Amino acid sequence: MSDHQTRILCVDDERNVLRALERIFIDDDYEILTAASGEEGLELLNASPQVQVVISDFRMPGMNGVEFLKEVFKSHPETIRIVLSGYADTAAVVAAINEGKIYKFIPKPWNDDELRVTVAKALEHFATQRRNEQLAEELRRKTDELRELNADLARRAASCSCGFMQEHASLAHAALILDHLPFGVLALNGDGIVLQMNREAADLLQVADGQLVGRRLAEALPQFADLGDGFSAAAPGSGTVETGGFRLNLRQFHPPGDGAVELLVTIARAA
Repeated sequence: MSDHQTRILCVDDERNVLRALERIFIDDDYEILTAASGEEGLELLNASPQVQVVISDFRMPGMNGVEFLKEVFKSHPETIRIVLSGYADTAAVVAAINEGKIYKFIPKPWNDDELRVTVAKALEHFATQRRNEQLAEELRRKTDELRELNADLARRAASCSCGFMQEHASLAHAALILDHLPFGVLALNGDGIVLQMNREAADLLQVADGQLVGRRLAEALPQFADLGDGFSAAAPGSGTVETGGFRLNLRQFHPPGDGAVELLVTIARAA
């Protein structure tokens, strides 16, 4: 199987529903995997190469759809999860959507064209997540390289009378590179206070260059207020959140010297 193959896992205890889902995507270049229960779906998911989208019925014997998708999120958080359900289940499903980190709820009976559009958007969402993760990793590598370069320049500067000017020039060069990155970057201290931001972040957030520096991000921008302590050193080492129309990738790092923990945030518009 190709590593670039698009795979969709469909889970429903009714065989005719699974056949209907297969027919919907027969003209698309997708590999459709099917399972008749949540337990079988988890086994298939764990045994298969990358599965981008999981579609599950809500009402199934044993493990229901939301319980199944909660387990999918634990073991394969990168997948995009969609739940199908009859109208009678709507209130129960909507109440449980956050438990399974569900991307979309689609009522039965569904419209074939709308379902195909939803899956296409889900795949775009998956691709955007992957690109953001790759950009964040590239930024981390570049940040490490710049830090090593600055440390080397600082050592060289210390051995000559013009050391201060050399270090200043290297820092200015690093700031220039940061401003030319094609995505928003913020650096926060352990209290969620902005230490640095690049020009793309200012443009995305519609603030002046440097306007947020020295301020708590969650307080300065109302669209991020609901994250609260998510912007702090006590937050997980890395993760992705969506809020206020933006997708944020958060990663802890340890600047050399003082042992403090800071938070690197990359910003893009949510898909």
